[in-house]
Amino acid sequence: MNLPRARVRRPWRLAAEVSALLIAVVVAFPLYWMVLSAFKPAGEIESSEPRPWTLTPSLDSFRRVFEQQEFGRYFLNSLIVAGCVVIASALIAFLAATAVTRFRFRFRTTLLIMFLVAQMVPVEALTIPLFFLMRDFGQLNTLGSLILPHIAFSLPFAIWMLRGFVKAVPEALEEAAYIDGASRARFLWQILFPLVLPGLVATSVFSFISTWNDFLFAKSFIISDTSQSTLPMALLVFYKPDDPDWGGVMAASTVMTIPVLVFFVLVQRRLVSGLGGAVKD
Repeated sequence: MNLPRARVRRPWRLAAEVSALLIAVVVAFPLYWMVLSAFKPAGEIESSEPRPWTLTPSLDSFRRVFEQQEFGRYFLNSLIVAGCVVIASALIAFLAATAVTRFRFRFRTTLLIMFLVAQMVPVEALTIPLFFLMRDFGQLNTLGSLILPHIAFSLPFAIWMLRGFVKAVPEALEEAAYIDGASRARFLWQILFPLVLPGLVATSVFSFISTWNDFLFAKSFIISDTSQSTLPMALLVFYKPDDPDWGGVMAASTVMTIPVLVFFVLVQRRLVSGLGGAVKD
């Protein structure tokens, strides 16, 4: 009886695997082309007959990237901004998710709905108001003008997602901790925090990617002081309307991708468990 079922299911499984493989190829092809273009010599990049391979790889594009005097500064600024956003948004979201889950207060449901509504507002629609807000606070041309907006935009999603992880922790565990003499702060940081850490990692990945790849805020809030620019702004050095350096653009983009890949490798196990817990919830 089981053999016919296996024969019926196997074609569907094969079709699903083939479809997943095709989707992966389509998604990975732009990344492959970016890396390939970074290693191509200038003649092949500007050729009217592009080929998906190169027989003469070159490091000239990477050399031009690292020879830029401000590139290292841009890279450090991006690390500072992304690191501050990830740490601050994770801690604030953890405390806020615990508050809206464990405590009963007025307008709690309204507050949760506001978190969802905040996610629906396009970033482009708020750029101009944020510009005037940063100007009034004297934060233009500073890294703070990039850190504060990204924290604000990361919090709604992080709080909503962490709420499910906090809710999944039994209240009986909290009561047992209090009976054993643990304070609220001790339970919060020594018991609850490790249990929701996979969720924090999952939300931190989204915060890191959105902050690391940000171009809109960096272009809008960093006006004159280029020493405060981030790595996406380095692409403008190689892009000139009359004579763009596509090799430099692709090499700089490849360098920008490396920290994201390293971050994924470091947190991949907790990321998978975190996303699995979110789906389960």
